[in-house]
Amino acid sequence: MSAQSFWRMTKGKIMEGVFAINKPTGLSSAQVIRDLQHHFNPSKLFEPYVEHETSKRAREQHNQKKRRRDKRIQVKIGHGGTLDPLATGVLIAGVGQGTKSLQDFLLCTKTYEAVVLFGASTDTYDSEGKVLARAPYSHVTRSKVEEALGQFRGKFEQLPPLYSALKMNGKPLYEYAREGKPIPREIERRKVEVLELDIVEWMEPDTHSYVAPSENASHAEVNVANKLWKQEKAQPAKEPVKERKRRMSEEADDLVSERPASKQQKSSEQDATMSGGLASSPPPTEAATEAPTQPAEIQLPTRSATPTPGPPAALIRMTVTSGFYVRSLAHDLGAAVGSAALMAKLERTRQGAYEVGTDNVLEYSDLEKGEEVWGPKVEGMLDAWNGTPAVKEEVKEEVEEDKEAKREVEEEKTEMGEAGPVKTEDVEEKVAAAAA
Repeated sequence: MSAQSFWRMTKGKIMEGVFAINKPTGLSSAQVIRDLQHHFNPSKLFEPYVEHETSKRAREQHNQKKRRRDKRIQVKIGHGGTLDPLATGVLIAGVGQGTKSLQDFLLCTKTYEAVVLFGASTDTYDSEGKVLARAPYSHVTRSKVEEALGQFRGKFEQLPPLYSALKMNGKPLYEYAREGKPIPREIERRKVEVLELDIVEWMEPDTHSYVAPSENASHAEVNVANKLWKQEKAQPAKEPVKERKRRMSEEADDLVSERPASKQQKSSEQDATMSGGLASSPPPTEAATEAPTQPAEIQLPTRSATPTPGPPAALIRMTVTSGFYVRSLAHDLGAAVGSAALMAKLERTRQGAYEVGTDNVLEYSDLEKGEEVWGPKVEGMLDAWNGTPAVKEEVKEEVEEDKEAKREVEEEKTEMGEAGPVKTEDVEEKVAAAAA
């Protein structure tokens, strides 16, 4: 179908609603939204929408018009659930009035397929970060991993990724310590539910191409990580607020290794830490006790006459509810089998009623093929959203009505912007939108 004939069929129809696009790796969710706007703004399909918005602005009061006169009129698009740049898969997009429905997608069930690589953990919990710890992996087998997966099925409390925890109020944790200020808050576990969790493929050592990053984290980052892991483990379920604030203030300076030496602190471990060396390992009994929940200190690889086999990896499929962090699962699974692990690959194969490989998810590559390719597909998906109540009802049926879900929605309100880049967030389940 030519662009001209397609325009004649859709002339005058204002296209709004919800659809999904298959996000490629290497792009942020915000960038995908900007790319959609780049193709939608000058298109024939969305010309009636742009004309309608132009007419609305012309009717605005003088004060309103003055505030927005320098802002370009473009197609308003938002997304319902961020995917990391490393990840691929379903990214929900709302157009125009469809952005009002994006909050519902925060609470949909989602299906992911992730590759978990054993033997190392990073500050971001994935292969894009810096190595915080290396651990033995020769004992990690498929049967051990399958057994460990049992503790992650059903309802439990999950600690968010350390990457998002490393910054609080937009400020790195170690800066609070350097300034002598208490950390504003502790990292709290979140209630999540895993409906399905299975190994799809087991990859023996040296049978795959996944590798851990080569760059180690700094001593400050390692100390922050170790402190937070220990802090979380030792934290009582119900600790008085005053006691928690006092303890956090006392412990703040311990989060950073590169602090000035104290006259009252002259232990050999502190001397080594402050001079740039790694802190000594905990006693054997302590290390053995903490192995299931906390990776060991960084261990630099030693040279050997015979090459050491690489670590095993597993492709794991899971269906989860809102607020679940796949990176945290990978990290925690490594600790559960007495090793360390990171997420090497991630695909969101389904979100609500939208599933990769079906006709209700647009392929990102279609955008470059021109409007004659993506136009009819986007129109069909938006028409389906507006004309088929069952599509919307399926989403609403999956929304969790418990208090935790409502609190999460309140915290993660749709963020709207106008004629500018979409803001990105550290957490995975934010909704961002860019509007004309």
